[in-house]
Amino acid sequence: MLVVIAIIGLIAAVLTPSLMGQLGRARVKSAQLQLESVAAAVEMFHSDVGRYPTAAEGLRALVDEPAEAEGWTGPYLKSASALKDPWNGAILYQVADDQTFEVVSLGADRKVGGTGTKRDLVAPK
Repeated sequence: MLVVIAIIGLIAAVLTPSLMGQLGRARVKSAQLQLESVAAAVEMFHSDVGRYPTAAEGLRALVDEPAEAEGWTGPYLKSASALKDPWNGAILYQVADDQTFEVVSLGADRKVGGTGTKRDLVAPK
């Protein structure tokens, strides 16, 4: 009986790191898809309103109608929970000017930079 328990423990010790790595990669893929969805919602907002959400409005403009958004036909996302990444961090919205924006997740470590599964993710333009 002890031999069987020892074998099961060894198998678990070998497989656990591999499974944790798979979980990390799955969260990265999920976050990337989520960022693409939010970026598409920003583009729909732009199509309806004629401008991107301002920095002050942020991504909340996709869920709740802003005061200065004539033509808004949202909500463009089902709920505000779509504005959080798989690590429960806020998805960041950066608008450089009236023509460009970025939708960013800081990744698993919630810090700027990082590598591997802890890297920052940006929605493709």
